[in-house]
Amino acid sequence: AYATNEAGTAYGGSRSFSTDYDCNYIFGVVHSPTGGVAPVNKNVTYGTVNNIPGEPSKCWITRNLGADIQATTVNDNREAAAGWYWQFNRKKGYKHDGVNLTPTWTSTPINESLNWQNNEDPCAIELGSPWRIPTYSEWYNVENTGGWTNWDGPWNSGLKLHAAGYLNYSNGTLGYRGSNGYYWSSSQNTSMDGWRLGLSMYSCGLVRNSKAEGYSVRCLRDP
Repeated sequence: AYATNEAGTAYGGSRSFSTDYDCNYIFGVVHSPTGGVAPVNKNVTYGTVNNIPGEPSKCWITRNLGADIQATTVNDNREAAAGWYWQFNRKKGYKHDGVNLTPTWTSTPINESLNWQNNEDPCAIELGSPWRIPTYSEWYNVENTGGWTNWDGPWNSGLKLHAAGYLNYSNGTLGYRGSNGYYWSSSQNTSMDGWRLGLSMYSCGLVRNSKAEGYSVRCLRDP
């Protein structure tokens, strides 16, 4: 701080400070297709949670990006709980109501040696730059520490991950909603494959898949 008058300028002593926040809060987001991310106009209120084993300091949203509501069961097959879907390193999200897909599907294969870039990250764009898609290591730490072997682990965790299904890379067809869940990481495996967390009644783990598939996104931020 300083002050200036006829006698000159006098400076106060230096002070340092840091900021912190309580992760367990809710916040509203106005989603709009104008930014090239949200497929439709929608107002969503997101909850947040931390102290997730494996990544206890990270703050996560408690529903999928674009979901109106949090799932009430692990096999919840409602579109309102599923949220939207994304292809790897692409900011454009897709909504599938069980019959219709919005917007028109982009079926071009993705072949680029890149992890998910910040300027294409729907979490960073829609929620603000501190938010982002989890890395492979972050998903691995949570899955491994939690001892997840099927969908019971992710569902019974604070994240409440559920079987939101996916969109087929060739035409955007909806599949496995209510029986399987797929969550992108921001880490690629090869130029054509990205790492994602998959869950079902029988299994749970990180697997590489085509970057052109449409999977759910669950956002986090550092403390």
